[in-house]
Amino acid sequence: MTDIVDELKWRGLIALSTDEDALRKAFADGPVTFYCGFDPTAPSLHLGNLVQILTMRRIQDAGHRPLGLVGGATGLIGDPKPTAERTLNAPEIVGQWVERLRAQIQPLLDFEGPNAAVMVNNLDWTQGMSAIEFLRDIGKHFRVNKMIAKEAVSRRLNSDAGISYTEFSYQILQGMDFLELYRRYGCTLQTGGSDQWGNLTSGTDLIHRVEPDAVVHALGTPLITKADGTKFGKTESGTIWLDAEMTTPYAFYQFWLNADDRDVSKFLRIFSFKSREEIAELERLTEERPQARAAQRALAEELTTLVHGAEQTAAVVAASKALFGQGELAELDERTLAAALSELPHIQVAELGPVVDLLAEVGLVASKSAARRTVKEGGAYVNNVKVAGEDAVPTAEDLLHGRWLVLRRGKKNLAAVEVTGA
Repeated sequence: MTDIVDELKWRGLIALSTDEDALRKAFADGPVTFYCGFDPTAPSLHLGNLVQILTMRRIQDAGHRPLGLVGGATGLIGDPKPTAERTLNAPEIVGQWVERLRAQIQPLLDFEGPNAAVMVNNLDWTQGMSAIEFLRDIGKHFRVNKMIAKEAVSRRLNSDAGISYTEFSYQILQGMDFLELYRRYGCTLQTGGSDQWGNLTSGTDLIHRVEPDAVVHALGTPLITKADGTKFGKTESGTIWLDAEMTTPYAFYQFWLNADDRDVSKFLRIFSFKSREEIAELERLTEERPQARAAQRALAEELTTLVHGAEQTAAVVAASKALFGQGELAELDERTLAAALSELPHIQVAELGPVVDLLAEVGLVASKSAARRTVKEGGAYVNNVKVAGEDAVPTAEDLLHGRWLVLRRGKKNLAAVEVTGA
C-alpha cells in the first residue's frame, strides 16, 4: 500500500498533525496503536463521525491497530458546544447509547488478525476514581491559562452563555483517556476532527508531563464543507444519521446520489475505498457526462452498502428506479416504499378522487385546468401507468400496499398520495 500518510493527504484527510515527519516514521516503524473517541450524546452516530471511523479503517488496513473508544464517561459531560451548555442526559440513557454506538462502529472495523480492533469505554477507568484522585493525579498537570486558550473554551468564555466548570473540565477527561490508553495498550496516536484539536493536544500534553520519554502524536481531519455553502451531513429534513430508524437507508442513499458535481470528487476521496485509478475514472465520467451521475451512484451504492448492507442497498436502488418507471412499484416492500415516498411531496386524503384533483392538490401542477392539460398531453402517470382520460379516478385496487399512489408529471416530477380512509 502507499505510505499511509501520503494516502491520507491525497484523500484530503490531514488538516493538523503534531509532527507529520515523526508520525510518518512511527507508521513506518509500526505497527502503531491508535484511537479515536465517540461520545454518546445522541442515540446514533452521523456522517461527521463516519469520516473518523473510515479514517480509522484506512489506518488499520495499512497495518496498524485501532482502539474504538465510546465515551461512557465523557458522554455524561459532553464537550463544549460553541454556543451553549449541553443538556446532561441520564446515566441509564447514556449507557444505552454507548451500546448503540458500539454496534454502529464494530461492523466498520476489523476485529480479527494481528492488528485486530478493540472497543473500549472510558467509564471503565473513571467511575472508580474519586474527585481527590482526579484533581491530584490528573488535574495538577493542566494549566488553566492553556485550558482557557482552547478555541471551544475561549469562544464560550466570550459569549453570554459562559461555560460551566463541568464542560470546562472535559478536556482533562479526554486527555486522561489518551494517557490511560497509552498505559494499557501502548497507544501513541489519537485521531479526530480538527475542531477537536484542543482536546486532542490535551492528551499529548498530559502524556508528555507524566511520561517524559513517551513519543505520542495527534492527527486532525479537516472540517468537510460543501460547494453550495450548506452544512455537510445535513438536508432540509435534518441530520443524516447512521441509524436506519433515524435516517432511512433510502434517504441515506439519496443524500449521496444528490451530491453536487463540485463535491463528489472530494466525497469519493474521503468516504470511498475505491482506488485512485477508479476514482480518476469516475471523475472523468463526471466531467464528460455529468447528467449520468456515475460518481454519485457509485458513491451512494458503496456507502449505503457499507452502513446498511447489500440487501438494503438493493432495495433502495430498486425503489429509486421504480419511482421513475424503471421497475415495478408493486414489487417494493412496504418499508422501503414508505421511506422513498416520505422524501417526496405528499398529501393524505380520506378517500380517492379524480386524478386531476390529486395532481393539483399535491402540487405537481398549478391548477386543475393545468392537470387536465397534462393528462390530455399524455404527461400524467399513476403508479407509472399513463392516465388515459381527464375523468380518471383511481380505485382501491390501485393502492400500493393498500395505502399509496405514486403520481408523476413528465419524466422527473414525482409526488405521493396516502389514503387514510380507504
